[in-house]
Amino acid sequence: QVQLVESGGGLVQTGGSLRLSCAASGDTLSRYVMGWFRQAPGKEREFVAAISMSGIRTDYADSVKGRFTISRDNARNLVILQMNSLRLEDTAAYQCAANIATMSPRAREYDYWGQGTQVTVSS
Repeated sequence: QVQLVESGGGLVQTGGSLRLSCAASGDTLSRYVMGWFRQAPGKEREFVAAISMSGIRTDYADSVKGRFTISRDNARNLVILQMNSLRLEDTAAYQCAANIATMSPRAREYDYWGQGTQVTVSS
């Protein structure tokens, strides 16, 4: 079993940048596909980005393509979400998640979740 802890959330103005980190412990990160999801109040959880076990393949939601970058450092057990050109609609609680086998945008296919970190974008 792997434990995930997100950090790096905060308050940022539109057009600004923020870097979220997900630190894994209890298992080897390279065993997992990793994803980022977000959920705003009153909204369904939505997929943001995913990265393959090796880090070679990445997938993004259309809403964040060209603005967000997911990366991983398996040696350090870290997954990063670099967020640029932030918009008001990016405001949400962001969670990282680990999937034992599947590269997928579907939350139900992820097995382990962090507690979340809040990102608030203001105008």
